[in-house]
Amino acid sequence: MAFDIDMIKKVYGRVTERVDKAREVTGKPLTLAEKILYSHLWDGNANTAFVRGKDYVDFAPDRIACQDATAQMALLQFMHAGKPQVAVPTTVHCDHLIQAKVGADKDLKRANETSNEVFDFLGSVSNKYGIGFWKPGAGIIHQVVLENYAFPGGMMIGTDSHTVNAGGLGMVAIGVGGADAVDVMAGMPWELKFPKLIGVKLTGKLSGWTAPKDVILKVAGILTVKGGTGAIIEYFGEGAESMSCTGKGTICNMGAEVGATTSTFGYDASMDRYLRSTGRADVADAANEVKEYLTGDAEVYANPEQYFDEVIEINLSELEPHLNGPFTPDLATPISKMSETAKKNDWPLKVEYGLIGSCTNSSYEDISRAASLAKQVADKKLKTKSNFTITPGSEQVRYTIERDGFIDTFDKIGATVFANACGPCIGMWDRAGSEKEERNTIVHSFNRNFAKRADGNPNTMAFVGSPELVTAIAISGRLDFNPLTDKLINEDGEEVMLDEPRGYELPPEGFAVEDAGYQAPAEDGSDVNVVVADDSERLQLLAPFKPWDGKNIMGAKLLIKAFGKCTTDHISMAGPWLRFRGHLDNISNNCLIGAVNAYNQKTNLVKNQLTGEYGGVPDTQREYKKAGVPTIVVGDHNYGEGSSREHAAMEPRHLGVKVVLVKSFARIHETNLKKQGMLALTFANEADYDLIQEDDTFNFVDLESFAPEKQITIEVVHADGSKDVIKTNHTYNEGQIGWFKAGSALNLIAAANA
Repeated sequence: MAFDIDMIKKVYGRVTERVDKAREVTGKPLTLAEKILYSHLWDGNANTAFVRGKDYVDFAPDRIACQDATAQMALLQFMHAGKPQVAVPTTVHCDHLIQAKVGADKDLKRANETSNEVFDFLGSVSNKYGIGFWKPGAGIIHQVVLENYAFPGGMMIGTDSHTVNAGGLGMVAIGVGGADAVDVMAGMPWELKFPKLIGVKLTGKLSGWTAPKDVILKVAGILTVKGGTGAIIEYFGEGAESMSCTGKGTICNMGAEVGATTSTFGYDASMDRYLRSTGRADVADAANEVKEYLTGDAEVYANPEQYFDEVIEINLSELEPHLNGPFTPDLATPISKMSETAKKNDWPLKVEYGLIGSCTNSSYEDISRAASLAKQVADKKLKTKSNFTITPGSEQVRYTIERDGFIDTFDKIGATVFANACGPCIGMWDRAGSEKEERNTIVHSFNRNFAKRADGNPNTMAFVGSPELVTAIAISGRLDFNPLTDKLINEDGEEVMLDEPRGYELPPEGFAVEDAGYQAPAEDGSDVNVVVADDSERLQLLAPFKPWDGKNIMGAKLLIKAFGKCTTDHISMAGPWLRFRGHLDNISNNCLIGAVNAYNQKTNLVKNQLTGEYGGVPDTQREYKKAGVPTIVVGDHNYGEGSSREHAAMEPRHLGVKVVLVKSFARIHETNLKKQGMLALTFANEADYDLIQEDDTFNFVDLESFAPEKQITIEVVHADGSKDVIKTNHTYNEGQIGWFKAGSALNLIAAANA
């Protein structure tokens, strides 16, 4: 039986009335995304048709999921909310703090020793406030959610950008910052700008070497890393229905890489099969009673151009396997063009590592198809030329693939099986030799491949592909290997070709597990004590940020003008810094150290206008804060792309940065800045970015009249005394301006519950 089945049945019990009312109010058929959004309005039945991309709307999500790195800050904030228990079902998953190095057992043991304080904290807070707790080794949050909590037609938010993975089971699941999650935990509405809609029509059927991963790699190449910003991507068509539920999850997972609010698929037979296979026949039965309300209306899918803001069509029968990269997930190359493209760009052709698994591609289907290739190594007398690793997504998947002999198959080709955790995908990989920063190539089935992300080496070129393509390339050892056409030389000197991968959508003998790793909370947690040591280096109780003084910000200095791509990895690195995610002051020592300074093209080296000397970004900002000097950060397009980590907003806020001014924001990061009481602005004229000089002083001359849809004027005073006056835009509504005035959204929650 499913977790929270009563809540799920309640959602289904109201969906018909709410969707019917939404159709009446809008006067048109509805997409699936619209059905889920309108059926989760905070105020109940719809009484107005919302304008996509403009109207801010209050929603009532069904549940919340948090991973351990972001849960620390979220729960530290929730402790200030004054609530005895979370208002909606919530879970915490310990998956980010387990470093991959040797193998599953030793790595998990080391993580339990080095991060014991954090795990104990998360466990005790979960126990106290009624939160389900998944212990270290239980699996990666998104795979565990898909197996246990996701349900068609539901709405979920999670403190990780890849929360969107649950769209594979027909949800609207959205990544948010911890402050957003705290709102919902505290029983308050969750606000979102009503998304635009992108429809992706899938025709034909996948076959041979092509996998669901190739669909999203193709879409990423079309939309780029910001093409989905502010939109929900909805997949439909015969091709969508022909894919597995977990394949759909892979596609939705990487929707985060095009900036989409989320992605989703309509309820179909593959979801029914997956629910039953994972022990949730009760959810499948309930969904089947309202199934026409859990997918888009027929008229929408028949005439998508009339109902979506943008429509993309992909013929799966013609789709080719892709490799995307390096350094960005939207640089898409069909495998037939890789040899030519790699040589043209002088990418290292020797592949050092092939890595499969992670939250993106760790399903039973993924592993079984990769294992079918691994088995051919012995059968065809081959040797695997690259190092090869597998990261299972959950203990349930790991236990089942071990039972079915796949781990033994991987062992025979010298593979390393890492713990059921994020590991290399998020930079938690202690890769031998990476400190040498040698130029090299790796291929993986993860979702992101930003510079330094996997192993900390800026010269590692990472390419993203399906698990089966990664496995084939690892066997060959070469980036330019095309398994559809190229032959390999075996130990007998014979030319052989790899057979097409084969696998199972679901385990023929069913899933099995001895200990899934779940810990239920106490029914009454009032007597549970949460202890944070004053001298802890890992955890720090939060102090509220100071409210705005109501005055114009005058005399602000430039901390850094970031050049080019500036993701949340650049603003607040992961990897070894993850250990400080619960200690705001300590982790603030990584603030913007990965951002490239536009004036010297170097990282972590900016001019201190108080001394005229150059130093690290955090050290320089701490001096500004000590001197009481307000500061501003300037950035390029899609600033804050990537992870949902709110540390990228909390760190500059903690260190005293007042304003972030950019050409454009990634959605989650802009919201995170607003939640923490920061001023998030965009250039009204993007060319004004070029006016900003290293020694500038900034005066916000009309901030005192801060209001929705009213531009904010900045007087930029240059070192020679000359001035430029620039106009900036913002997207704050009245409620969000209230966050700014109060110093943060949390300050308002705490005041309301005082």
